[in-house]
Amino acid sequence: MDCVIKDISLYPSGENKIEWVRRNMPLLNGVRADFEKEKPFRGLTVGLSIHLEAKTAYLCRVLQAGGANMIVTGSNPLSTQDDVAAALAHGNGESAPMHVYALHGCTPEEYEQNIDRVLSHKPDILIDDGGDLVSGVMDRFPELKPHILGGCEETTTGVIRLKAMEKAGVLPFPMMDVNDADCKHLFDNRYGTGQSVFDGIDRTTNLIVAGKTCVVAGYGWCGKGVAMRAKGLGAHVIVTEVDPVKAIEAIMDGFAVMPMAEAARVGDLFVTVTGDRDVITAEHFAYMKNGAILCNAGHFDVEVDVKWLRENALERRAMKPNIEGFRLDESRWVYVLAEGRLVNLASGDGHPAEIMDMSFAIQALSARYIVKERGKLQKKLYAVPKEIDEQVARKKLSAMGVGLDELTPKQAEYLQSWRV
Repeated sequence: MDCVIKDISLYPSGENKIEWVRRNMPLLNGVRADFEKEKPFRGLTVGLSIHLEAKTAYLCRVLQAGGANMIVTGSNPLSTQDDVAAALAHGNGESAPMHVYALHGCTPEEYEQNIDRVLSHKPDILIDDGGDLVSGVMDRFPELKPHILGGCEETTTGVIRLKAMEKAGVLPFPMMDVNDADCKHLFDNRYGTGQSVFDGIDRTTNLIVAGKTCVVAGYGWCGKGVAMRAKGLGAHVIVTEVDPVKAIEAIMDGFAVMPMAEAARVGDLFVTVTGDRDVITAEHFAYMKNGAILCNAGHFDVEVDVKWLRENALERRAMKPNIEGFRLDESRWVYVLAEGRLVNLASGDGHPAEIMDMSFAIQALSARYIVKERGKLQKKLYAVPKEIDEQVARKKLSAMGVGLDELTPKQAEYLQSWRV
């Protein structure tokens, strides 16, 4: 197979990782069994750009089991795990080798080249995380627009980009908003981000969270999860927000709310999770305590202005893997984790397998929906159909050994009537 990976000999370690998550992803196992019978992607090429670690690798194999010719890259230079990339490129007894273009620590230029390598295979369906495949089509492969049936977007940042394209009237093909499906954002964004962010922080720093003041920038679903976990670990939590409704919600959830200019003076640990840029800048660095730790859980590395620190710090030092120190004056240092990239993936293994089981089941079923509805969908951003969400939720409950009540005919009739 044509591949760009670090070392194919790393595949045994990657294969073990994939096998571990497979054992803990019952929903995807069920989807895989269905896909093996149906072959919904027979004859189709799927181009995928998602953080390339074990759970993503298993999604790739589920889609491949459905007949897809898989072309794979990562969605962040620091989140690719080279042994997992090698395992996909090598294949095993059940799954054929795939075209894989992904390297941990690649340069921005190499990252874009890998996106382009995926698109050069003329995929019929895109599975995107952050919008880089769609943007690549727009900017460098416009000839693919009429060829692509549609795609699925995994994360908030990508959905923001797609909504901007749709509003401008330039969205080139149908896209499914996987991020906003209930079985994605309610669990992945909140519980997945909450746990994996502190997995990454703890693994990297080996410092206690209890007793520290943790500043969480942004109180969307991801921010809610980070704040909840910080509180559970014993931190004093401050939330910064631009949305007045979310700010009230944070207050009623028991958190202090203030502007970043105030929070910068008292915070020990800062986590940005807004999906926007310039959330922590030179203005805020000027006030920070000696020893403040900064990290980001938004998709792109633009929330903390690491570029300014690199250009203006009096001294810059690698403290340990994934921690870079910047001396701002005679005695004051601040520390940035994972270069300001996604700390939960660049410094950890990402969301727990059971969480991504739901998210990736939504992905796989949404991709099948695009194929089933080919020719009927417009160049729009579509919500995931309610029946897919409910199917995933019911299967998840079943896997957890949990039953539900059912409405009686009288109850169902009552809920549809205006009479008491």
